[in-house]
Amino acid sequence: MKVLIACEFSGIVRDAFIQRGHNAMSCDLLPTESPGSHYQGDVMDILCDGWDMMIAFPPCTYLSYAGTAYWNDPGRCKSRLEALDFFRRLWEAPIQKICIENPKGCASPTIAKYTQEIQPYYFGDAYFKTTWLWLKSLPPLQYVLFENLFETKTSVDRPTPIYTDKSGKKRYFTDAITGMNGGNHKRSCTFKAIAEAMADQWG
Repeated sequence: MKVLIACEFSGIVRDAFIQRGHNAMSCDLLPTESPGSHYQGDVMDILCDGWDMMIAFPPCTYLSYAGTAYWNDPGRCKSRLEALDFFRRLWEAPIQKICIENPKGCASPTIAKYTQEIQPYYFGDAYFKTTWLWLKSLPPLQYVLFENLFETKTSVDRPTPIYTDKSGKKRYFTDAITGMNGGNHKRSCTFKAIAEAMADQWG
C-alpha cells in the first residue's frame, strides 16, 4: 500500500510499515529524526497524492483536555478553532483508510466521535497514556489484556504513577514530563508497540 504518516517526525510508524513492504512516507514541518522517506512541509500539499491509507497525528496542544485551564487565555479560542479545522481536513481527506490519533480532547464529538480508546501498555509498552483513535474503513486495533486458553496476552501490567501531585492526582508518563527540555517533543512520539500493531494489523 501507499501509506501517508501525517504529522510524524520520528519515523516510528513510517518505518514499521516500510519494514512490512509498504510504500510509506512520513510528513511533518520538522525534519525526520530517522533517515527515510519524508516530506518536510505542509501535509495539505500532498494530501491528494493517491494514498491508500493515512495515519495522522495532528498537534493536540489546543485540542487536548489537558489544556482546559488555559482555554480562556487570549488567542486560545482562535487557535483551537484552527486546530479543529486542521483535524477536519485530515478526517475528510480523499483517502479510503484513515486513522487519526490524539489524546482526549474536543475533536470528539466536534469533528467526529472517536472510535477506540487505547493505552500503550495494552500492546506491551509499559506506559499509561490514554489515546483516542478515529478510524475510517479500518478495524479497531486488537489486543489481549489477559491470557486465556486461546490467546496470549499482548499487554504488560498497568504502570504505576510516577508521583502524586499536591492535589492528590496521580501523575503518569505524559503528566510527569514537563514542557521543559524537550518534554512536549517526547510526548508527541508514538510508542513503538502501537506502531507495530498498526503495521501488523492494518498492513
